[in-house]
Amino acid sequence: MSSKTVRVLIGKVGLDGHDRGAKVIARALRDAGMEVIYTGLRQTPEKIVEAAMQEDVQVVGISILSGAHMQLIPPVVELLRENEAGDILVIAGGVIPDEEIPYLKEAGVAEVFTPGTPVSEIVSFIKNRFGMEENSQV
Repeated sequence: MSSKTVRVLIGKVGLDGHDRGAKVIARALRDAGMEVIYTGLRQTPEKIVEAAMQEDVQVVGISILSGAHMQLIPPVVELLRENEAGDILVIAGGVIPDEEIPYLKEAGVAEVFTPGTPVSEIVSFIKNRFGMEENSQV
């Protein structure tokens, strides 16, 4: 594995029982040369942070459809900071109203991707953040 391989943890927080979108994103990131760890359904912010630290990831992607994003995503960012892992990039995706995105970004979420966002945009966002070439297949 190249030292430039970006490790991404994809997590589903809360009681949301649908993970098709998270799995699509995980596969796209893997196909783009990233190493992806998927935590599965119904995780707590604490479990997401614990997994992120154990797996030594550079990115945490949180997928949420339940409407509890304002209660569940900011604690992930805060717990990462409290555990001296505030340099881990946090991104979010799912059904998140446009008017709530600025609050999430203010809380430390780097980017929010809503339904209909091309998967290539998510891949490009991460690759650009970590200096990976767009056409690289690590």
